[in-house]
Amino acid sequence: MIFPLAILVAIDAVTVYHASIEAADLAYDRSLLASTRALSERVSIVDGKVVADVPYVALDSFETDTLGRIYYKVTGIHGDFVSGYDDLPPLPKNVQRSQAYPALVYFYHAVYRGEPVRIAALYQPVYDDTIRGIALIQVGESLEARRDLARKILFDTLLREALLVLAAAVLVWFAVRFALRPLKRLADDVEARKPTDLSDFNPALVHKEVRPLVAAMNGYMARLQTLIAGQRRFIADASHQLRTPLTVLKTQAELAQREHDPRAMREIVHGIGATTDATVHLANRLLSLARAEHGAAEGELQTLSLSDLVRQVGLELAVEAVKKDIDLSFEGQREVQVRGHALLLHEMLANLIDNAIRYTPRGGKVAMRVFKVDVPMLEVEDSGPGIPEAERERVFAPFYRATSAQAVNTAGSGLGLTIVRDIAAMHGAKIELLDGAQGAGLKVRILFPH
Repeated sequence: MIFPLAILVAIDAVTVYHASIEAADLAYDRSLLASTRALSERVSIVDGKVVADVPYVALDSFETDTLGRIYYKVTGIHGDFVSGYDDLPPLPKNVQRSQAYPALVYFYHAVYRGEPVRIAALYQPVYDDTIRGIALIQVGESLEARRDLARKILFDTLLREALLVLAAAVLVWFAVRFALRPLKRLADDVEARKPTDLSDFNPALVHKEVRPLVAAMNGYMARLQTLIAGQRRFIADASHQLRTPLTVLKTQAELAQREHDPRAMREIVHGIGATTDATVHLANRLLSLARAEHGAAEGELQTLSLSDLVRQVGLELAVEAVKKDIDLSFEGQREVQVRGHALLLHEMLANLIDNAIRYTPRGGKVAMRVFKVDVPMLEVEDSGPGIPEAERERVFAPFYRATSAQAVNTAGSGLGLTIVRDIAAMHGAKIELLDGAQGAGLKVRILFPH
């Protein structure tokens, strides 16, 4: 604050100085004109000649002044020298008449006897009964007085401005220390907290102007608490869900070690493979859920073709559909575009279509539809057991599985629709669970924003 204030004060000092110099020049020029007029009153015509009746006392006052030296010159109507200093610099041709006074007066700078002077040149009419003409009266003064006044004005201005800056610096120093004292208390509060303490900061610690900052910090702490709570919940759920299949794997391995019958051994190994597949599926779903919850998308939002994404995921999962002799079809418009993260949208579609294939019985149908009416829309419809209307809100909770789904597939993870919901929410999309065709199966509809 002090640095720009000092710059402004310096600019103001220069401005005031130049304004004062102009005022001083105006005052000194008026005084110089008064001396010139006083001298012109003593110029007359005697015996057909221009004469200047300047008494000794007046002449002495013109020759020397307490504030500087003064010089004068009187020139006749024919350009002849009458009185004063005959070598005084003449009036230049390009000097404009002064408009500040109702007189034929010209002011100009010159150098006389090695020093700068300011000269007033006044044309004065002179006449008698025999002759008429215009005499030229010049009065010049050295610039010591003007320079002394300019220095005095400059020093006085700088002194006042320096005192002003000093006073402002002191006031600002006290004001800043007073204003920052509450922030220091807030900083001490932050440093004294334990890493696990995410409680709100007290807005009363700071001035009201800083309270929006404290409110923003408290809001951030609340979001951080939500994030940490979600991580803890995820870790607890993951450990709980993984504990069971891992225990089963360990039991199956112990049985395999004690078994000597090759047929029984193959059955146990087959069970180990099935349990391993279920565990891998569960781990992949857990990782997808973590990515969806924390928005770990690669790259920025971009414009994507929803139609191409659905086709791509459908082709990737077509092998699983063929294994179960499921009719996997795609319908809809060719170019429907949405704004989103390609990786997360791919994950959402993979979970959605994979769920439909898993829970559709052999020989069933899974239809993928992409179209746009008012907004981009995606539908995945299957001919599986569907989800009872009473459970449609609950199936979005992690690890919850509808009773109809448990009857068809006992190895599910209960995370597929949770992942779909979280990724849809990240993209501002709305998800709906509806009955399939003729009231059988499940239709999942996702409406994307414009």
